[in-house]
Amino acid sequence: KNGNPVAENFRVEEVNLPDNINEGQVQVRTLYLSVDPYMRCRMNEDTGSDYISPWQLSQVVDGGGIGIIEESKHTNFTKGDFVTSFYWPWQTKVILDGNILEKVDPQLVDGHLSYFLGAIGMPGLTSLIGIQEKGHITAGSNQTMVVSGAAGACGSLAGQIGHLMGCSRVVGICGTPEKCLLLTSELGFDAAINYKEGSVAEQLRELCPSGVDVYFDNVGGDISDTMNQDSHIILCGQISQYNKDVPYPPPLPSAVEAIRKERNITRERFLVLNFKDKFESGILQLSQWFKEGKLKIKETMINGLENMGAAFQSMMTGGNIGKQIVCISEETSLLSL
Repeated sequence: KNGNPVAENFRVEEVNLPDNINEGQVQVRTLYLSVDPYMRCRMNEDTGSDYISPWQLSQVVDGGGIGIIEESKHTNFTKGDFVTSFYWPWQTKVILDGNILEKVDPQLVDGHLSYFLGAIGMPGLTSLIGIQEKGHITAGSNQTMVVSGAAGACGSLAGQIGHLMGCSRVVGICGTPEKCLLLTSELGFDAAINYKEGSVAEQLRELCPSGVDVYFDNVGGDISDTMNQDSHIILCGQISQYNKDVPYPPPLPSAVEAIRKERNITRERFLVLNFKDKFESGILQLSQWFKEGKLKIKETMINGLENMGAAFQSMMTGGNIGKQIVCISEETSLLSL
C-alpha cells in the first residue's frame, strides 16, 4: 500500500498460445499498450474502488491496449480489424473473448492507432467530459482555468479543451522547465508554473490576477487560496497520493476545507466511467478537433513488452510528456492507408 513502483515489480515470461481458438474468440497481435496512474491502485489487494480489480501476483497484467485481429471466430470481427479493450493482457499475442473488444476506425486518428489509448480514448474523454460536467465553463465570461499535471496524458489535453470551450486564460502546473516551455509554445497555455521552483501559490496569485474559476486537478495539489467564490475543482486524479495508504480523495487540511466552504468551492470526484452515454459523441468531438489542428497530441513512446515496467515507473515519476505508450508491434498493415 505504501511505496513507489519500480520496473522490477514486473517480469516477462515466454509461453505458447493454444493452437486453436474457440467460437466467440479471436487471436490478436498487440500493437500498443497503455500505462496509466490508476494502475498503481491495482497493485494493492484493496484498490480502494469497486470498479477497479487488483492485479494478481504471478498472473498476466492487463490494461488499455490496441491490436489487430489475426484470426476470428466471432461474428463481429474479421481478420485485419483493429480492436481495443480496457482489459488487454500485457502479451505480444493473445486469445481473447471477442465480447470484451471494440472495433476502432483508423480514419478517426489519421492512422495513429496509439491515439485511441490517449487523446482519442479514455484520457481524452476524461478531460473533455470532466470539463463539460464539472467545470461549468461559460464562453465569454472571462474564466481562468488551472491544470495540474499539465504535461501529462489528461492535463495536456485539459488545458487545450478549456480554451476550446471558452476559458479566456489557462495556466498549467508541471515539473520541469522543458514541460513549461512545451505548454506555452506548443499547447496554447497562457502561462506555466514549475512546482519545483518557488511557491506555487505565490506564482498563481501573480499569473491569475482575477483568481481561479476552474481547477483541473490530476495531482492532488492544493491551490484553494487562489480559488474564486463559487469556483470548481475537478478531481480527475491524485497521482501524488497513489503511493500512500490514504483514502481517496484525500481529506483537505482543516484550514483549506474552511476556505472551500466559505467560498462555496465545489470539489467533486470525477469518474469518466459514469458517463458512458457520452463516449461516442466525445470521441467524435476529440477526433474533429485533432483533424482541424485545434487539439495537439503529445506521446512518449517506449518500445518492447520487456520495457512495460520501466514505462510504468517513468510515468509515475513524471518522465513522460503527454500519453505514455509502449509499442509492442509495428502496425505494418497500416502502411497502405
